[in-house]
Amino acid sequence: MLSRSSCLRKLKDFNNNLIIISSVKRYNSGESRPTPLYDLHVTNKGRMVSFAGFLLPVQYGNDGIATSHRHTRDHCSLFDVSHMLQTEVHGNDRVKFFESLCTTDIEGLADNSGALSLFTSNSGGIYDDLIVNKTSDGYLYIVSNASRRENDQSLMLKAQERFQAENKDVNVKFLEPEDRALIALQGPQSSAVLQPLVNVELSQVYFMNTRRATVAGVAGCRITRCGYTGEDGFEISIPARAATAVVEDILASNVAPVKLAGLGARDTLRLEAGLCLYGNDIDETTTPVSAGLTFTIGKRRRQTKDFPGAEIILSELKDKPQYKRVGLKSEGRGPPARQGAPITCEGEGVGKVTSGAPSPSLGYNIALGYVHSSVSQPGTRLGITVRDNTVPVTVSKLPFVPAKYYIKKKE
Repeated sequence: MLSRSSCLRKLKDFNNNLIIISSVKRYNSGESRPTPLYDLHVTNKGRMVSFAGFLLPVQYGNDGIATSHRHTRDHCSLFDVSHMLQTEVHGNDRVKFFESLCTTDIEGLADNSGALSLFTSNSGGIYDDLIVNKTSDGYLYIVSNASRRENDQSLMLKAQERFQAENKDVNVKFLEPEDRALIALQGPQSSAVLQPLVNVELSQVYFMNTRRATVAGVAGCRITRCGYTGEDGFEISIPARAATAVVEDILASNVAPVKLAGLGARDTLRLEAGLCLYGNDIDETTTPVSAGLTFTIGKRRRQTKDFPGAEIILSELKDKPQYKRVGLKSEGRGPPARQGAPITCEGEGVGKVTSGAPSPSLGYNIALGYVHSSVSQPGTRLGITVRDNTVPVTVSKLPFVPAKYYIKKKE
């Protein structure tokens, strides 16, 4: 049961969030919008930047990105990801509807489980990567990228119009940040921190499982065991009015030290985990095969061939792509490679870098990039042109840092 002081604080945060929400609704479409946690970020000395149309912290106070990164790997950190597009799809034809847009075998998913999926184009390119969850509550719950918000919404609304014109039962509902916040608690101590605050037994919630839950006394939340760091962790969808109170309860944990983390650490963590950033590592010109994301195409879907671009994508899967996404690790000191840097083999151009940064966990520079398939094998020595100098690199297996997802052991 919550104490009187905790209840009063939650009421105060409720009123504060109403003020934030009201200010958000007055923003023009071309302006960056605050999330429901904006005031909390500022109070905690968050260095705010505009990202994908929202105001978000890149880091906090004097804590460097590497410090925040390592804290996540060692303990756990809390990220504001309210800018992500949250969507519910209702109706009896919801599975067929969403399978008409993405690569996943949603029909084959167990209730309250999800999977990484892709929106694909008729030409085999990637419109977006996303998580789709099949809930036991009568709807699909989807989280997709903020940078693709308008594209994804348009894609789903046009498909809904087609289905409804055929008298199909489907209804798409977008959960705007003014109504729902989304946070990510990531790191090895995430479960221990969250367990005392929820009414769900987290030991029974495995990687890519989702549950409705009460979190820190707030009903109507949803927790999904997933994340973007390679660590164990959870994404928690919360009514916006209660987001600040929930976050403050998590930060006050006496189980383990929890710190706020920003976009900077989120990017270096996902890079070490070998995860794609849309617009850098994947886009409409890259295919699931060249990007190394063929695991998102369900076995049944490969047989039915009924997702956008199926013939092209499956043909490439059979014949092998010309270029492949690979990991690249440096062999010495020097500046990190950035997006667009040329990749060479014996002086000849063989590809380009899509993401790069120093690795706080490993102590050397790492990158993702696309190279010609003939030089994509791990151990292949290549070069990256950085500031007119050729930096030696080696093709590396992905992820750079082993994933630590909470996966159910096979019996």
